[in-house]
Amino acid sequence: MLELKPERFHLVSETGSQVVALCGRQLVADSSGTLYWPGEQTLLVADLHLEKGSAAAQRGSLLPPYDTRQTLMRLAEVIDRYEPARVIALGDSLHDTGAAERIAPQDLEVLRVLQEGREWIWVTGNHDPKVDRRFGGVARGDCEVGGLVLRHIPTQGAATHEIAGHMHPAARLSMYGYSIRRPCFVANGRRLIMPAFGAFAGGLNVLDEAFGRLFGDGGIAVWMLGQEGLYPVATRFLGRD
Repeated sequence: MLELKPERFHLVSETGSQVVALCGRQLVADSSGTLYWPGEQTLLVADLHLEKGSAAAQRGSLLPPYDTRQTLMRLAEVIDRYEPARVIALGDSLHDTGAAERIAPQDLEVLRVLQEGREWIWVTGNHDPKVDRRFGGVARGDCEVGGLVLRHIPTQGAATHEIAGHMHPAARLSMYGYSIRRPCFVANGRRLIMPAFGAFAGGLNVLDEAFGRLFGDGGIAVWMLGQEGLYPVATRFLGRD
């Protein structure tokens, strides 16, 4: 399988993170798929979909039921790197309302450790309209931080001062006969849609009309999550599925 690495795509710059400007705020898009806001000491993450594997198992799927542990361990690495005072999860953090009944006690303990000494906000989503108290933190709907609205489902049509999840953006990069599809950040300087962080989360191509309805024809900026870093990609190299 083709990996997104600089020796294959030398026109794409590589780094572990990229500074992204949004309505005058300087944010740090991380190669993990999280977004760190230095001015607010806040780490944003979207669409964890904890316990998606166990939900699939109940329906007879053979997905391995270890996605929650893998997702939390990846999140722990990011928290260690940035040491945020606040973590805000932008909805669909739980795959369904029954996740609290299926999650392993060890995984709940990992979550408690991650929450120690910091504010933790669960923005509710369509998969998790309620967050069980066993998950700790505080659950709320859309919230505003530093003049930006943080929500799960992006506002339809043109919008500004917004960061959202839900869409699971992904980009297909096609160059020199090679093609690779990876999760990505997508933004236009006024709003930003975050990639899904969950281990089993899928993705919707950023060239899909659903993104066109959000960003219009004014252009977008895309940063792909790669094997070794975060890669800003010129839209002329993007392809449809």
